[in-house]
Amino acid sequence: MVHNVEKLSQSDINTCSCDQLMETMQSEKSTVCLFTEGDDLFNTMISEMELASSDIKLETYILADDEIGQQFVKVMIRKAQSNVNVRLLVDAVGSLFQFSHIGPKLEKAGVKIQYFHRWHWRKPLRYNRRDHRKLLVIDNKKAFLGGFNIHKQSSLKYFGSQRWRDTHAMFQGPLANQAAELFDAFWIGNKRYSAITQSNAINFLVPNQSRACRQRLACIYDEALGSAKNKICLTTPYFVPDHRTQKALLDAVRRGVDVNLLVPRNSDVRVARWAANAVYAHLLEAGVKIFEYLPRMLHAKVIIVDEKWATLGTANLDYRSLFQNYELNLITRDRKLCHTLLEQFENDIKQASIVCPKKWQQRAWAQRLAELIGWSVRRWL
Repeated sequence: MVHNVEKLSQSDINTCSCDQLMETMQSEKSTVCLFTEGDDLFNTMISEMELASSDIKLETYILADDEIGQQFVKVMIRKAQSNVNVRLLVDAVGSLFQFSHIGPKLEKAGVKIQYFHRWHWRKPLRYNRRDHRKLLVIDNKKAFLGGFNIHKQSSLKYFGSQRWRDTHAMFQGPLANQAAELFDAFWIGNKRYSAITQSNAINFLVPNQSRACRQRLACIYDEALGSAKNKICLTTPYFVPDHRTQKALLDAVRRGVDVNLLVPRNSDVRVARWAANAVYAHLLEAGVKIFEYLPRMLHAKVIIVDEKWATLGTANLDYRSLFQNYELNLITRDRKLCHTLLEQFENDIKQASIVCPKKWQQRAWAQRLAELIGWSVRRWL
């Protein structure tokens, strides 16, 4: 799927090969390409890493020691041994138990590794604040950002039909330069660095914390939802919104905005689902439409407002992403990219079941108890 080019059909999106995607990007002025299939994304990332001449910067929450992770390990080793500067920033919690084997191999080959917030008994609370960003930058010219972790759960080839449904973007030009700056700053410990962007920029990258605002994404979401006039489409795997976000959604409904929320029916974190269920009742009562994605685990993080503003990236709509973790999102005002994301949302809800407000009111007491438990620990999920 390519932004600022002739629109592709849904079948084109799902079957377009990596070579076709790259050829299209190189032949068009646009620099943003969307991926919804892990195998296409991983193949493209690895191909670009193979072409790197000077620098590879990889930041990820999960780099698994499995069939997918090993492909990345092998290419990083090859490039490091050919004098490419390869740096890997991986979260200590997200990749827990994964690096006993692959870490020494990478370091021996010359890959520079940082483990974000390893456990330390003198600073136990920092272990709860995680680097949830998923970013790859090649030679400071091309970059990848989105929700995909590097593991086989996102691969049709290795995980089958139950692979996770996710969204990722590839881009170049000024956006890639911003991505490189953000990685470099984070690497040296400047966790609140924000790349300088022009005020009229169509696309720009936003971390969730900056020197000026420790809740930057929360503020941006609130402003975007508050400005909606027609339609809000929100996709998130973990829906545990703070009270301000809930109020923004409810206010939008009262203004006559069509508010649509897409979440997974089956979550990989059951307690997070309980916490999400705890806020369904008053949202449904107000008129928010809630859809539960049925085929498989939904892991994409996308918001579209009025088909003229959108964001995708690593941040979930929950307490952890908004207030604790380090996240990074792409924000766009490009109408064609917004339209493409909306088409994908509409395709997803065709494979979803809408939550009926009347039936929800009749849910069992055991489910209500689970909701209470989930909501009580929402800040730690």
